Amino acid sequence: MPNRLATASSPYLLQHADNPVDWWEWGDDAFAEARRRDVPLLVSVGYAACHWCHVMAHESFEDPATAAFMNEHFVCVKVDREERPDVDAVYMTATQAMTGSGGWPMTVFTTPDGKPFYCGTYFPPRRVGQVPSFPEVLAALAAAWTTRRDEVVGSASSIAGVLARRPPTDGITPTADDVDERVTARALGALGASFDEHHGGFGGAPKFPPSTTLEWLLRHHARTGDADALAMARGTLDAMAGGGMYDQLAGGFARYSVDATWTVPHFEKMLYDNALLLRAYLHAWRLTGEPTYRRVATQTADWLLADLRTPEGGFASALDADSEGREGAFYAWTPQQLRDALGDDDGAWAADVLGVTRDGTFEHGASVLQLRRAPDDAARYAAVRDRLRRARAARPWPARDDKVVTAWNGLAVAALAEAGALLDRPDLVAAARDCAQLLADVHTRTDPAGGDRLVRTSRGGTAGHAPGVLEDYADVADGYLVLAAVTGEHGWTARAHRLTTTVLAHFRDDDGALFDTADDETDSVLGALMRPQDPTDGPTPSGAAAAAAVLVTLGALTGDLTLREAALAALRAPLGLAGRYPQAAGWALATAEALLDGPREVAVVGPPDDPAARTLHRVALTAPAPGLVVTLGDPAHLDPDAPALLRDRPLVDGRPAAYVCRGFVCERPTTDAEALTQQLRA
Repeated sequence: MPNRLATASSPYLLQHADNPVDWWEWGDDAFAEARRRDVPLLVSVGYAACHWCHVMAHESFEDPATAAFMNEHFVCVKVDREERPDVDAVYMTATQAMTGSGGWPMTVFTTPDGKPFYCGTYFPPRRVGQVPSFPEVLAALAAAWTTRRDEVVGSASSIAGVLARRPPTDGITPTADDVDERVTARALGALGASFDEHHGGFGGAPKFPPSTTLEWLLRHHARTGDADALAMARGTLDAMAGGGMYDQLAGGFARYSVDATWTVPHFEKMLYDNALLLRAYLHAWRLTGEPTYRRVATQTADWLLADLRTPEGGFASALDADSEGREGAFYAWTPQQLRDALGDDDGAWAADVLGVTRDGTFEHGASVLQLRRAPDDAARYAAVRDRLRRARAARPWPARDDKVVTAWNGLAVAALAEAGALLDRPDLVAAARDCAQLLADVHTRTDPAGGDRLVRTSRGGTAGHAPGVLEDYADVADGYLVLAAVTGEHGWTARAHRLTTTVLAHFRDDDGALFDTADDETDSVLGALMRPQDPTDGPTPSGAAAAAAVLVTLGALTGDLTLREAALAALRAPLGLAGRYPQAAGWALATAEALLDGPREVAVVGPPDDPAARTLHRVALTAPAPGLVVTLGDPAHLDPDAPALLRDRPLVDGRPAAYVCRGFVCERPTTDAEALTQQLRA
């Protein structure tokens, strides 16, 4: 019989709807039940594409005896970390503080008021060495609650006190440096020390795609010409594109590589990784002209539309790592499987080109496809790739988590809009516009007090209940701004401005730093422990750094210096990490590059259907300047939402023109595309 999760909107929670565990969703009802029964809570946090979450569910949550013990001694709460990043952030901080590490599934035991007293991650069904079994953990904690209640409550109170005092940067004191060359120079030196010159990327195994770091390195090279920055970026981009983490048949990247050589991935494919990497490869192509980068950007954009797009126009969160109950079964190939799909000659040729060996690079003699060198016959490879993709489509597919996460869809809007403009793909721009419209219509409500408010997720066109967090506001605003720059539709700029109004009203600390939750929407249980304020990048930009980037762009478009000042205040904490931990501050460093570049403001004026205006607009969008801010409009018909950067910018001798300004100084307006190119290279 289904449990309470049968009515949940989260696909992850729905995966547990048939468990014999009497699960509750996170909320006041669960805590009221724990107080009524006078028992602790077991809070289990994971996400739909998490392999080890599936393993623990099968081993423990589907086991009747284990479930019965959980139901008798605990109120059990299941949390989708993608739907409730605030819950995840607070309890992950506690888990890392108590154990020295963290991950998912995350298993946290709390008092009826939500204070954690024991934290862990995956627990096996039977003891493994020094790792206790899950039944052992359950029995010990149930006994401790019954027989040593004062000790447990005292421990929980002590941990809550630590969380309340815990600095957001794990003991690192942010500096108050201005944004200047010293910041980027220190960070570049620290990053170079961890660069893997042989395999690309940073550090050893496992290797995650350093998306925000790549964006910074490309911008830094564009601004300074630094060869080391470009070498690190290209070495990493090349290695990822040729390795097994990239889906050589359909495009798109898996979550990370389990080894240092980018050979075998953890196979889940996340929207956020692919949106960010699409943009990184696009910018690398814009900067270098390398055809591989254009190919990867194009294929990744096509994969997003083919496999993650929802009927409502948004983008699903992820594809699972597992199919047929095995991780990677959808993606791996043996030599015989290649011959079965292609015949003997093409099968042997494909095995050589794609690195499929008799011994295999993965499990059970199978290999993950790689493309470490260019095929000697491009036409043959294209035909083989198409045939293999069609053969693979007949296999059982990984499950799809089809909830639409606000922040990640904002990242997708930005990536697809920019890709559509640079690759001359109107269909990608249209997809970005459709996604933005879904975010505007379903994920947004107008706040009577001013600004717009966001929810965190939707599914099937219905908004969820969890409030948006800082990264939602920042990433959606960024997506709107990129879409406005590409299309000249200024209503998106106005929407971005309303979101930043909310950020500045409800997310700011007294010193200008930004919290991850709004002051009037912070969960009451979590707020009693700590209000999340994490300035570090994870696989996505930190909310603070992403918001700062938006504030820089809006400041340039509007001429409002208070927005630039707010950006500098928001950057102080993440840039304070950059000298020692540059990978934790990649987006902040990329934003610093934009500030050091000006930013470079480009107003293109002219009728939108005028070929000369379109040419100038394309030149502006394809410039690699790291502080590029572009807007387009017809001075004869400016709408009320048009930014101030377009005001008082007439045509020149009746012809479309481009006005370039930088650092409060403007160039002479030009009607010539080559002259504009030179201005943007300066």
